[in-house]
Amino acid sequence: MGEEREDPQKLKRIAAAAYDYELDPRWADYWSNVLIPPHLASRSDVVDHFKRKFYQRYIDPDLVVEAMPSIKPSQSTKPSASSSAADGVQPRNAGTTTRSSGTSAAAGSNTSSVHWDRQTLQFSVNSWVFIVAVLAIFPLVPRSLSYRAYRLSFVGTACSSLYSLYALYGKPRAWNLQAVQAYFQSIIATKDFIYLIYCLTFVTSQLFLKFALIPILCRMLEHIAKFLRRNFNRSTMYRKYLEDPCVWVESNTTTLNILASHVEIGVGFLLIVSLLSWQRNIIQTFMYWQLLKLMYHAPVTAGYHQSVWAKIGRTANPLVQRYAPFLDTPVSAIQRWWFR
Repeated sequence: MGEEREDPQKLKRIAAAAYDYELDPRWADYWSNVLIPPHLASRSDVVDHFKRKFYQRYIDPDLVVEAMPSIKPSQSTKPSASSSAADGVQPRNAGTTTRSSGTSAAAGSNTSSVHWDRQTLQFSVNSWVFIVAVLAIFPLVPRSLSYRAYRLSFVGTACSSLYSLYALYGKPRAWNLQAVQAYFQSIIATKDFIYLIYCLTFVTSQLFLKFALIPILCRMLEHIAKFLRRNFNRSTMYRKYLEDPCVWVESNTTTLNILASHVEIGVGFLLIVSLLSWQRNIIQTFMYWQLLKLMYHAPVTAGYHQSVWAKIGRTANPLVQRYAPFLDTPVSAIQRWWFR
């Protein structure tokens, strides 16, 4: 009977291990939002554990995922002590062991409380940014107030992304060129870094593009829904008013990311059009298209952006070949720069 109960879970674990996570764009986004120290993120057992959690959330809710065992340096010496205690032999330093275990338990609780404080702080900032961004987009808000809310939305998102980068990756090991370069290589493909640069681009710009706030709203909505589902799923108010919206957001993260990708690429073309106005900024336009190029190649956004660009190519290429064949040479040069 015990073997029959375990067989379904064994098959589910095999299916979870065989699943191709790299082809699922939700996995890259899920992994980029996991808050673990960098030295643990490189361990294969830790990655496998979070892959099973991802599989449980998005593919098979019936999969049972066991808690990740704690990693301790003295793990090899503890089983002998526990076995001797089970045989009735009490070690001489039992009091010391009890005190040290109590100290480690207290340290663990302090660590979890710090982790909780970080999440709560980021949730507060994200909620504030979401409210301010909605205020900036709402059409009946006076222009002066809308403009201030527009600026504050980008500033708040930049601060949230910067704090998340610091919490996950810390700071460079040394303030020299080699250490700083290695640090940037480790964070440049993350979603937090991409949105940090995205927000800084518009904070320093004179353009007032409410359209550019849609990716911010999608990102904040996703973070807020995840936090509420993880921490308030037993609350009566949450179950009554917020559970259905949060479930919808988490079930449609791919749709939200595709919408954000459409808007980000559309903003790039709007910046090109703005070069014809008195608010033109050639440097900002060039830097933003460098950011779009990064979004096209970065694993966390590549799937969505490549899909949008493929649709644009299927629409634009026949028109160029039919009505403007003289543009083939510049378009080829731009493509070589883009894929480089």
